[in-house]
Amino acid sequence: MKIILNNNPEILNVESCTVNDLLKIKNFTFKMLIVKINGNLVKKEVFDNTTISDGDNVSILHLISGG
Repeated sequence: MKIILNNNPEILNVESCTVNDLLKIKNFTFKMLIVKINGNLVKKEVFDNTTISDGDNVSILHLISGG
């Protein structure tokens, strides 16, 4: 499957995957993540049910706070 991940072309050795699957595959472990697929925000509660398809543009951002 070919996707764009954070503006970089990626080839995944799977036919389909969920957001949580992608996070595991790419080893994203940070707790505060924002995920967008084709510009649409994906809520954390539906990461297990949201499928990423071939050709999707996925953005994963780490939220960092401080003071």
